[in-house]
Amino acid sequence: MSAVIELQNVFKTYQMEKVEVHAVDGASFTIQEGDFAAISGPSGSGKSTLLNMIGLIDLPTRGKIILNGNDVYKDMELSKTTRLPHKLDVTLTELRRKNLGFIFQTFNLIPVLNVFENVEFPLKIGSSPATDSLNAQQRREWIDFLIETVGLTQWKTHKPSELSGGQRQRVAIARALVTKAPIILADEPTANLDSKNGDQILELMKKLNEELKTTFVFSTHDSKIVEMSNHVIKISDGHILSA
Repeated sequence: MSAVIELQNVFKTYQMEKVEVHAVDGASFTIQEGDFAAISGPSGSGKSTLLNMIGLIDLPTRGKIILNGNDVYKDMELSKTTRLPHKLDVTLTELRRKNLGFIFQTFNLIPVLNVFENVEFPLKIGSSPATDSLNAQQRREWIDFLIETVGLTQWKTHKPSELSGGQRQRVAIARALVTKAPIILADEPTANLDSKNGDQILELMKKLNEELKTTFVFSTHDSKIVEMSNHVIKISDGHILSA
């Protein structure tokens, strides 16, 4: 197994008027290929901030983030960066495109699109290296396969308003997988689901982790996700307690 994510002494500090808030304070850990990993802690502990930095959405204040062997912010003075240089912005977009899929707790589906179209959407706005070679028929077959895998074949022409919360989360999972990203980041994926749907979603993601060898990283305070994870990173008040 090889490391797909490595953080070395990563900090994230926010300036709130005259007070500095240390959302993440010196985080260091490694996530291996194929991990089913949980970043676990109470609300306000810094876990979502940590996940957003891994996802290259938030800039760290300082420290090193290595994604699939790429030292993302090499030679940059992060503490002085207020606006990303265009070249780095393009680089981050490319790294996300090649490596990452996102599952949000609020689903973030497009209301006017049906299930098939929502899953297809990431391929419409920018294909990925793993799907660039697929022709139109192969793309349709791949999307249909994912919709079948998450158990929504009979709902593929339905719009989000016609689906339950659990079904919407299944669409979000298929959409995250459609670019064949090797790493899926999930921010509190069961937070808006009842226990039955939450359990089904977890079992589905564990199945995908085992069968497709996709690396999953969760931000969560759900004890069930923690119990199912083979790698747990505990955080409190921005400090890593164990990794």
